Amino acid sequence: MTIMKKLLTSAIASTLMVAGAQAEISNNTVKIGYLADMSGTYRDLAGPNGLAALEMAVADFGGKVKGAKIEVVSSDDRNSPDVSSSTVRRWVENEDVDMVAGLVASSVSIAVSDILEEKGKLGIVSGSAASSITNEHCTPNHIHYVYDTYPLANGTASAIVKEGGKSWFILTADYAFGHSLEADVTKVVEENGGKVVQTLRHPFPTPDFSSFILQAQGSGADVVALANAGADTTNAINTAGEFGLTQSGQTLAALLLFLTDVHALGVDAAQGIQLTTGWYWDMNDETRAWSDRFLEKTGVRPTMVHAGIYSSTIQYLKAIEATDSDEAQTVRKQMMDTPINDMFATNGRIREDGRMVHDMYLAQVKTPAESKDAWDLYKIVRTIPAEEAFRPLSESKCPLVTGN
Repeated sequence: MTIMKKLLTSAIASTLMVAGAQAEISNNTVKIGYLADMSGTYRDLAGPNGLAALEMAVADFGGKVKGAKIEVVSSDDRNSPDVSSSTVRRWVENEDVDMVAGLVASSVSIAVSDILEEKGKLGIVSGSAASSITNEHCTPNHIHYVYDTYPLANGTASAIVKEGGKSWFILTADYAFGHSLEADVTKVVEENGGKVVQTLRHPFPTPDFSSFILQAQGSGADVVALANAGADTTNAINTAGEFGLTQSGQTLAALLLFLTDVHALGVDAAQGIQLTTGWYWDMNDETRAWSDRFLEKTGVRPTMVHAGIYSSTIQYLKAIEATDSDEAQTVRKQMMDTPINDMFATNGRIREDGRMVHDMYLAQVKTPAESKDAWDLYKIVRTIPAEEAFRPLSESKCPLVTGN
């Protein structure tokens, strides 16, 4: 009888523990909101295929975590902070969204992160570039996962200066991301003995770069650097080609270039361009295997943002599984405490400022003779170690960093 009582007591206690654990997951559902540019300038680098990557992660997790159903909602941010803020506020107030993923335009990410902090929810930024997102705009409610402007400058700009490109003309997208990249590149150029002779800011987005490229040519700078992204970058590169910019002896530096951009341009137009990337589909067996699955699902090879969305979603769900909770701070702490080793990163880690640090890569676009197929586009020139790639905490302005 005593043994039976002990067994019954143990069973009741176990049941209560499980019930209590599941009660930590609100409404017995984990709801993820995917917010990105689905139709505009940044559509290809994240967009609908970023949603596909997120859905792959949910499917690979079995569609549930700790018995709770995983649901996904999505919306087009239209690259508008106002539209995005309204969407996220509705999601968290009325639709019980726990985490917002995607987040591409830096102005959108900064606006959304303020709401997430106010409402006690979590955001994982995979598409935005501005290093200010985990610097002066850091919050305890978001993580910046894939890349930012600091390693773009340390990788591409430093390499070009060291190769002899001493005078720079910077053409900048006129919003938070462009400003951040311009500032980081200027610092790197000057620290390596170069000089920025002129900066020029263009509206976002811009369909016609003719006048801007003419001014770049007239500057006489050794290097014309593009501090923009997506369709703006490809439009600027095509215009530079039409005006014979590189034929006249200037170097064209695309400071943020995605695999989809190079694919759209073709290796004839893009060959030789150096760029910095956080990931490449053809790096090893693991990246190739995942990319083959992605290609089968979407018809294209993944960008570093697509891969980062998948990886960060898996890490998020693992943190919920480990803590029996979808509460933002509990999950974020677990993610910070857990090294990231997967198809995206080796020994990656999330710092107290929310920056996920991992190795970055200096790449060069292959020549037509080197490229074996339409997506065989990069050769990796060198690995930029994580601690070298990202802004050191000693330079951080984030109040979350101890001592700030």
